[in-house]
Amino acid sequence: MNTQSRLTLLKYVMIGTGAIFTFALYPLTQLWASGWSWGVGHSHYQMMIVGVYGTLGLCLIYGAKDPMESRSLIWFTVWSSALHSIIMAFQALGDPAETGHLYGDVPALALVAIALGVLTPRGARLSAAGGQTSRRAA
Repeated sequence: MNTQSRLTLLKYVMIGTGAIFTFALYPLTQLWASGWSWGVGHSHYQMMIVGVYGTLGLCLIYGAKDPMESRSLIWFTVWSSALHSIIMAFQALGDPAETGHLYGDVPALALVAIALGVLTPRGARLSAAGGQTSRRAA
């Protein structure tokens, strides 16, 4: 896959991930609580997570306009999603009441991290003319 194709696909993944983070996360916590919500009933923690991921989602949607200029946001999303997924997996494995997360948000966040990490070009800048890439001097 050439760089231009990767960037196009990356834009779609950023927009899709952003839309899910912004508009689908809260409904998922209500409709499938065992896979997306920690604890029972209303949780201040859950609302904080929804707010943080909703904000990150809007930033991803906005950043999709120019992924090369948004690489720090993308890599923040990659690493924070990977770490969040790993921590939640260990917590879910240690608490039988939370094993539903192994089928909900744990794999979803791992997928986000993998997709964005694989699609994000490293060390290349897209030139304004013709979509060619060039290496930046170190």
